[in-house]
Amino acid sequence: MRIYPAVHYTMGGLWVDYNLMSNVSGLFVMGEANFSDHGANRLGASALMQGLADGYFVIPATIAGYLATQSPGKRPKTDHASFVQAEENIRNMQKLFMNSKGKRTPASFHKELGKIMWDYCGMARNKAGLEKALQLLPALREEFWQNINVMGQEMDWNQSLEQAGRVADFIELGELLCLDALKREESCGGHFREEYQYTPDDEETKKGLVNPGDVKRRDDEFAHVSAWEFAGVGKQPILNKEPLIYEEVHMSTRSYK
Repeated sequence: MRIYPAVHYTMGGLWVDYNLMSNVSGLFVMGEANFSDHGANRLGASALMQGLADGYFVIPATIAGYLATQSPGKRPKTDHASFVQAEENIRNMQKLFMNSKGKRTPASFHKELGKIMWDYCGMARNKAGLEKALQLLPALREEFWQNINVMGQEMDWNQSLEQAGRVADFIELGELLCLDALKREESCGGHFREEYQYTPDDEETKKGLVNPGDVKRRDDEFAHVSAWEFAGVGKQPILNKEPLIYEEVHMSTRSYK
């Protein structure tokens, strides 16, 4: 197995209980999509084993208990105003894609987006790079909506149309990732800001508490989850802070040496 630093190392995962069910009833999460075995901080080599363990051993022994409590034939209602609005938004977006006579494919935008994210919001980030990305991404989004070209027909099995919708979401998500990384002025977990690492001259390093190059946390300022709220198209998202409260363990600097 070849292992190398990649976007995979963005830490996280959904919360699950011992049965691998999330806090959404009936939604089970397996493999590295959940946080469980690696404590929301895992490295690539053990992800395969988690997928095997969850798939072969855990879920066969747990999901049946949940299914046994469910009555067959239940279907969610689709007449709620939010559902109707969401469906209308998707249909309008698809029509816009199909009517656009631009010159670039969804794949070309996807590739350019990937390079921006890799160059400026990858394993190591810094203020200048993130600010550069936040200049490039709005320009890319504007060109995307003006210069997209989707081949095929709307009502056919159209992978180009599907990719266009996904790339539209990816651009929004990429911009939000860069904004969040810029606002979080510390290094912690999978978020490494080059400006925030210990040097040989730091007092903690001299005392032997940390090593040069270890990440520099700022728990006094950033011991929270950043929950960004959509504020409308073209508007700055709203930052909501959800405090991190640990009752059994204490936050500390993670050393890789």
